[in-house]
Amino acid sequence: MLNRRILRIKAFKVLYSYAENPDLTLKEALGNLDTSAEATRELYLYLLALIPALTAEAARRTEAARGKFNPTEEELHPNLRFVNNRVSALLDADPDFQRLLEKKKLSWEQDDAFVHALYESIKSRPWYAAYMAAPGDSLSRDVALWKHVFQEELEDREELAAILEDQSIYWCDDLSYALLACLRSLDGMAVNRRWDYPPLYQSEQLRAQGKQVEDDKAFVHALLTAAYGRFQDYAALVAGSVSKWDRDRLYTTDIVLIAMGLAESETFPDIPMKVTINEYVEISKYYSTPKSRSFVNGLLDRLLKERTN
Repeated sequence: MLNRRILRIKAFKVLYSYAENPDLTLKEALGNLDTSAEATRELYLYLLALIPALTAEAARRTEAARGKFNPTEEELHPNLRFVNNRVSALLDADPDFQRLLEKKKLSWEQDDAFVHALYESIKSRPWYAAYMAAPGDSLSRDVALWKHVFQEELEDREELAAILEDQSIYWCDDLSYALLACLRSLDGMAVNRRWDYPPLYQSEQLRAQGKQVEDDKAFVHALLTAAYGRFQDYAALVAGSVSKWDRDRLYTTDIVLIAMGLAESETFPDIPMKVTINEYVEISKYYSTPKSRSFVNGLLDRLLKERTN
């Protein structure tokens, strides 16, 4: 599930915590890294649980309309395509999915107002109207509908961002990645007609397919261990590579990013230097200042070349 880009981001965040709190031990840092990794998969489960929650919301409304004192013909004979969608039925019937939700205490019951508002939004979309009006039905059509929901309804909703922030400090920046994981699961359900719990690390999935790849957990643990162990040396190297005036304006995020790049290059010399630089430049776009991209790119490139010559 987790690829190396997001693992680098998680290691960067933990190293940043260490830079801000030097009392953080390596054991604690690695524990935080593992917790952060697992939290992304928990967020994936939480988002996927929206499917049965929204379906249940639709079913409740349908029954309430039928029970009105003077229901309309449409309320007496409603279109039940959404209520009976096969994706929700597969998740409801999957013992592993239900067991995981219960074990991790993941439920949308406490945020029923959000589920209500989200359902209203979905019903207003033209793709929902087309789904409800199309002749015939199939699992593939149900999957296509839910893909619309995950692609178009969730990423920029302020209410959802607030809910995720309240639920877990690790979820704030992982929404986009977790949504992609949900989309991959939906594609898999369309083909296999069942839900499969994704392995935590992408290397596990690739190895299950018979591919010879390095272990991603070992990679990110070794990366963080190296960056943690030599962080003070790397920070001094960065500070000594800029003018005194620039030194006073250094951002901790930039120091940490460059330290991560130096640690990765030394620990994994088989990874091309350009790849390492590009990875941390990309991360700088989201977690540092507008000028950090050029600063991290230039200084990391120079330091790595000096250390290899």
